[in-house]
Amino acid sequence: MAKRGGFPGGAMPGNMNNLMKQAQRMQRQMEEGQKELETKEFTAASGGGAVEVTVSGKKELVKVKLSEEVVDPEDIEMLQDLIVAAANEALRKAEEANEALMGRMAGGLGGGFPF
Repeated sequence: MAKRGGFPGGAMPGNMNNLMKQAQRMQRQMEEGQKELETKEFTAASGGGAVEVTVSGKKELVKVKLSEEVVDPEDIEMLQDLIVAAANEALRKAEEANEALMGRMAGGLGGGFPF
């Protein structure tokens, strides 16, 4: 009759310990990567460089730079559109960097799970 509540051959507890250590290591790596990403800045331009927007890795707007020639009181809508376009592109770059970080972390799993 099989024992109740145990793992046959005692193999599973060792694998579980290794799995937990790997998960903890990956969590530390993810936290370090996230902190590093948050210190980076991502810049994008629109209107041929007339509008430049910078966002942080935290996806917060940090800076907007406007060329004098793009500031036309008669065409505020164009300036607004250029700012939105540059901001969206900078945010997209930040998101791509975040996805790349997540991909590297997921790649670190390396099939180490027993299922």
